[in-house]
Amino acid sequence: MTRRVDLNADLGEGFGPWEMGDDAALMEVITSANIACGFHAGDPCVMAHAMAVARAKNVQIGAHPGFADLQGFGRREIQMSPSELRPMLQYQIGAAQALAKAAGGAVGHVKLHGALSNMAARDLALARCCFEAVLDIAPDMVLLVQAETAMHHAAKELGCAYASEIYADRGYGEDGTLLPRAQPGAVLHDPDMVVARVVDMLRESAIITAKGTRLATDIDSVCLHGDSPGAVAMAQALAGRLPGAGIAIKGFSERRLT
Repeated sequence: MTRRVDLNADLGEGFGPWEMGDDAALMEVITSANIACGFHAGDPCVMAHAMAVARAKNVQIGAHPGFADLQGFGRREIQMSPSELRPMLQYQIGAAQALAKAAGGAVGHVKLHGALSNMAARDLALARCCFEAVLDIAPDMVLLVQAETAMHHAAKELGCAYASEIYADRGYGEDGTLLPRAQPGAVLHDPDMVVARVVDMLRESAIITAKGTRLATDIDSVCLHGDSPGAVAMAQALAGRLPGAGIAIKGFSERRLT
């Protein structure tokens, strides 16, 4: 039986005349795009362009909200109360929904970015707060969550539509969360190694940690960071070699997620 998996990437992360990554090349390969919403990266024009390209390439549009931290690219932790966090997320998602509609599409999923995502992966209450903020304004929205983390458990508890993802280009700690970027082995660059590791994780339905431990989990999607210099090569390698391993690349909008 052929296994199916979504291939997603974080895109729309330029700002004004400054480009970040090769969105157009990635959208020739991926099935879902997580588009920055202007707080950690992106701006209205960058968002609109990314959504128009996604629409033209039949790539599912997702909102990718994060902390308001352009200088830190949303990768610095900020402590916020629920009363601050909820409108921050809803503001970004609302902007994404408006621009997606203008492009003739719709936002199909939401994925938290950077430090906010990592914090929610560790903190069940924070994850629930974030997800409830999304579902309050978009009850049918699909949540894209880090597999086998507090985010994953929060989505299950809420009984909502979700897809669990693994990262192709990041190393994992023994608890199933991502290794800090400054740590050796945290960011992966070799396309051959990335493909082999992803194939193993999909076949075994498990996260493989940096130490080789297997953490059993459902896997619906595989993520690449669009800002990584080798993102296009890794995406092309995955798209070229996963089918030969019996793994079809299909957008998770085509699959049952709950």
